Amino acid sequence: MELLLIFIAAIFVNNIIFSQFLGICPFLGVSKKIDTALGMSAAVAFVLTLATVVTYLIQRFVLDVFDLQYLQTISFILVIASLVQMLEIMLKKVSPSLYQALGVFLPLITTNCAVLGVAILVIQKDYDLLTSVVYAFATAIGFGLALILFAGIREQMSLVNIPKGMKGTPIALIVAGLLAMAFMGFSGVVKV
Repeated sequence: MELLLIFIAAIFVNNIIFSQFLGICPFLGVSKKIDTALGMSAAVAFVLTLATVVTYLIQRFVLDVFDLQYLQTISFILVIASLVQMLEIMLKKVSPSLYQALGVFLPLITTNCAVLGVAILVIQKDYDLLTSVVYAFATAIGFGLALILFAGIREQMSLVNIPKGMKGTPIALIVAGLLAMAFMGFSGVVKV
């Protein structure tokens, strides 16, 4: 039951974008088309989940054992960068169109603070490996949900006559704020 609560809370209540404000760069940058948002969501889900597993194991079996906790951030960044490089090579071979669509944002997953943030949060919350994986995967789903919802709204906004001063980033930030307030409505549903 606890895993289910963590799963639901990570998606809706403690959404990585709307409540913890991590991963804003790809949220605003890759959310103009739903296909690109779907691709970025899948890439972030893969990297986030795998990075959490690998960094958890490194923390527990290397850094904690040899009392090297001060190397946590740098070692986690190296792991994330390696995983993103692997993903980039795979996408280039498997789906060149998605690779092209993601463009500069694919290497930016390396510096996506959501990935590093989740890796550090599972250590700080002292989760076991299974709980860490569930939390990471649910966070990735929450990230994807936010990204896809926002992309859908932005696609619809391109069909609407918006005042000149509000076009582009201003209206996108207003919509992001409204989405964040909508997600706040879930805060009473699950207490974690």
